Amino acid sequence: MTEPAFFILTALIDNPRHGYGIVAEVAELSQGRVQLKIGSLYGALDRLVGDGLVELDREEAWQGRLRRYYRVTEQGRDALAAEAHRLAANARLAAARLGDQRSPITGTSS
Repeated sequence: MTEPAFFILTALIDNPRHGYGIVAEVAELSQGRVQLKIGSLYGALDRLVGDGLVELDREEAWQGRLRRYYRVTEQGRDALAAEAHRLAANARLAAARLGDQRSPITGTSS
């Protein structure tokens, strides 16, 4: 799962959101590390919809424009949970390996 897809799914866990709402939530969740452009967002959403991880929740007219709201599906929740578990396991492994590293000069952890 790509990092943008991970954060899009995470952004949709609590509430359906429209495009700009997803962009803002992803930026906040990632602490600014993931900055989605609208074009790349909709490409990612199309893939997530095609994979059955996200679905259209509703459409609303707002200031003369149509806003599409998306929500995560149960399959999307399961995929996000599996990815979060995988990432956590990888982080634990790396942290354990880093904890085993000792500086050859000082004999302390680096």
